[in-house]
Amino acid sequence: MIRTALASRPVRAGAALTAVAGIALLAGCAPEASEAEEPATTDTSDSTDSGSSGAYADGTYTADGSYATPESVETITVTVTLEDDVITAVEVTGDPQKRESEQYQGEFIGGIADVVVGQDIDDIQVSRVAGSSLTSGGFNEAIETIKSEAAN
Repeated sequence: MIRTALASRPVRAGAALTAVAGIALLAGCAPEASEAEEPATTDTSDSTDSGSSGAYADGTYTADGSYATPESVETITVTVTLEDDVITAVEVTGDPQKRESEQYQGEFIGGIADVVVGQDIDDIQVSRVAGSSLTSGGFNEAIETIKSEAAN
């Protein structure tokens, strides 16, 4: 047992030296405090200005998204209404191939409006809605298509 403990010391020391060397290397890349503050202020005002002009055209958009389940590949249709890049309405319809998919799509459809209405479309990345996680993949795919179509 003593040999095992002693044998692990060089590995720990090597790992520690590697970590210290990495930190030292990264520290040399960090900007000085005055350099870091100035661009951040400029970036913030730029993103605020571009957000107020709208990256997406107002309107109603529809796209399909698909996702795989253990039993099948499912498709949903997503319709969103955008005003100033904010989702003001959402409708999701499904065409479930399996009974279990029908249940999960129904739960997703019943809860998605509470999650996305009132949100900026760029902030939407749904992972689980009302217990349904796989349907989210199709929804996110459709949102990406809608963003492409609505881009100014």
